[in-house]
Amino acid sequence: MRIYDGSPRQDFEEVLRSIGAYLDQRGMKDVLVMEAPDGFIVQALAHTGATTSAWSESMGQVEKETMTFADEDIARFMDEAIAHRGQGGHDPLPGAGDYEHAFRVIGRYIDEQHPKDVFFFEQDGAFVLRLHHVTQSGSRHMLAEFTRDDIASLVSKGPTLRTPAKDAGPQGAAQA
Repeated sequence: MRIYDGSPRQDFEEVLRSIGAYLDQRGMKDVLVMEAPDGFIVQALAHTGATTSAWSESMGQVEKETMTFADEDIARFMDEAIAHRGQGGHDPLPGAGDYEHAFRVIGRYIDEQHPKDVFFFEQDGAFVLRLHHVTQSGSRHMLAEFTRDDIASLVSKGPTLRTPAKDAGPQGAAQA
């Protein structure tokens, strides 16, 4: 991610959390995320055309949408999310949806791994990650899998990993 080049930490936790919040707001499912040189490419399934009336119900259709989030878009998402969380009182993730929670903990894991490139997909709440690492001895890919239960466990442990400075909102550092 160019947003963080040269910084001490590539903050996938905040970036992915922000993308997750966007997906939650749109009600998307079965997500694929691929890092690009200037942002992320995200594919997800969206329900369109659903209607409810006194006479009938239409379930609508499921369509695959492909979105490109440039660094500038992600920076805006992050600013909006931090401002929103700063108003949330004690809960640093008020009203957060499943993807916001899951992407946050996946981002934290990715931050700990220090990859050069990231690709992952989700199906029914489970995630498979492919992280590309470049070292002096060459490059390699690493695969990691998180079941729905793994994600739930990591999300529940989140509050114990936060420091008071990180919970400070817009004035503090990025939140865990």
